[in-house]
Amino acid sequence: MRCRRPTVVAFCLALGFAASAVRAETLPADAPPGASVRSLIELARQNNPAFAAERAEAAAARERVEPAGALPDPSFEVELMDITNAMTMRDRPASLLPGQVGETRYRITQPIPGWGKRELAAQAAAARATQAGAARDAAWAGLAANIEAVWLRYYAADREQGLNRQALDLLQGLEELSLARYRLGLLPQQAVLRMQREITTQRIALLDVEQRRRGLAAALNGLLARAPDAPLAAPAAPPALPDGLDPAALFEAARSRNPEVHSMASAIDVARAERERTYRDRLPDFSVGLRNNRPYEGRNSWDVMFEVMIPLQQDSRRAREREAEHMFSAAEARRADAEARAAGELGRAWSMFAAGRDSLRLLERTLLPQALATRDASRAALTSGKVDFDSVIEAERQLIDIRMKTLQTELDTRLALSEIHRLVGEPK
Repeated sequence: MRCRRPTVVAFCLALGFAASAVRAETLPADAPPGASVRSLIELARQNNPAFAAERAEAAAARERVEPAGALPDPSFEVELMDITNAMTMRDRPASLLPGQVGETRYRITQPIPGWGKRELAAQAAAARATQAGAARDAAWAGLAANIEAVWLRYYAADREQGLNRQALDLLQGLEELSLARYRLGLLPQQAVLRMQREITTQRIALLDVEQRRRGLAAALNGLLARAPDAPLAAPAAPPALPDGLDPAALFEAARSRNPEVHSMASAIDVARAERERTYRDRLPDFSVGLRNNRPYEGRNSWDVMFEVMIPLQQDSRRAREREAEHMFSAAEARRADAEARAAGELGRAWSMFAAGRDSLRLLERTLLPQALATRDASRAALTSGKVDFDSVIEAERQLIDIRMKTLQTELDTRLALSEIHRLVGEPK
């Protein structure tokens, strides 16, 4: 969203409006959030429902680690033999009650996975928990960057609104001066009519920027899970921009700390663990059991059972192994793609930041002083009658063009810096 230049702000500033950074006043403890992006980010950490869902899913993944490596639950079985009592108790009716049939057998069986399968299952679950944590961090980095971007636009709109309001006040004061000079015959009627047109144009521009500011405030409240019209504090000036950034250090940080790259690296660990589990399925699983036999009016006896699963389905097993290999290759390719995209996005963001920083220096140190000098000279010449009214307005328009350009350049540069912080995984 571009900052718009109202047509009359230049003239208003010609009367002596000195633009300066708006300083945040000290707010009470119960003041609404919004003065700084940090306050909004902390509020979103607590209230944003999307991040709450990511946080809960990561916590759920951590809870799956312990049961993944545990033994399966044993099974208990009751077997009733000769329920019609045809063999042992011919004079008794059929029954389904233990002890009232020919023989009752009680058996408990414990499945036992093959060697190392429990450990690999626990490793796979731990890798998934790490991946869920990385996905949570990536989601949070994106949310925080989105909040910061919207807040920066909210900050720019608030500053533009302040400029427009002060310009309108100054322009209305100038209208009275122009009317007085017109009554004295020192100003043509066309100049008065032009001034009134400029006032109307300025009011339209002010309505436009106020609407944009309300829309950005509603967007911020939406990210914080608040009502669209919930109050927000006026934004304070953000910290000063850094003088320079080291590209080599940024690219190294993106390779090691980028949230998406970290998430894709965790996916490789998951695929590796799953591949190992698939190959371990070549080994059989086991079961052990203990059975108690209780014949009617006979002596109890005990049996021990040992069961081995025979891995005969080789075709399906080889297919699962090939699937695991492909999944591992896909995970590696996704990480490489994430690294390439992070590097490309970082290069673009760094280029925008560097260009914006250089442009700000030229605007603030060269063009703005020159425009101020031209404006002052035009005002002095108007007082002595050496230039006409249009010359003064043109000088003021050039000044406001530079001021609006400075505001837009600062916004673009700060947005690029926010994107750099997201790409290099800087915590928020």
